[in-house]
Amino acid sequence: MKTLDMKGHPCPIPVVEAKKCLADQGTAGVVVLVDNMAAVQNLQKMANGFNYNFLYEETGGVFKVIIAKTANSGQVVEEPFAAGVPKDEGRGPVVLISTDNMGAGEKELGKLLIKGFIYSLTQLNPPPEAVIFLSSGAFLTTEGANTVPDLKELEKRGAKVFTCGTCANYYKLTESLAAGSIVDMMTIVNHLAKASNIITI
Repeated sequence: MKTLDMKGHPCPIPVVEAKKCLADQGTAGVVVLVDNMAAVQNLQKMANGFNYNFLYEETGGVFKVIIAKTANSGQVVEEPFAAGVPKDEGRGPVVLISTDNMGAGEKELGKLLIKGFIYSLTQLNPPPEAVIFLSSGAFLTTEGANTVPDLKELEKRGAKVFTCGTCANYYKLTESLAAGSIVDMMTIVNHLAKASNIITI
């Protein structure tokens, strides 16, 4: 198997390079070396989507990810990274949240506002297609955040809840995620590109 040293590379580079390697018909699999759990999780999503075998081990802060083709490889279970998300057909908006508070006033007020905003999203019909968290917004999807129950309700209603993997890794939040899933920037870009309505906070 070919080994890709992706340590220090932000998402989605490790996933993109692994996909390029696996696209070679003569390649049975690939070993990817990364240095954060967000990259491991994104590689696993890609592997699952293409019916590849996946496993990893950690040694001294370095994750060794092994992805191997199977007899069913290529029979896509679900389109990885939302590449097949259709244009709006009665769907709700895509909501992009890049802060853990709302507005330019007092931060305490801003936190109340963002809580109310996310609660209000649960009342939309149809619900948002996706709610995407970037930068300090990543804190809103973690354990202890008062927004988590509303985000779980949005998931029940069919909305996708995504947290930027680079952001979660930067703030060391990957182990405390309490709602939705950690994704790479390619997933985020695909959803934004195919959305007919985008709300940005």
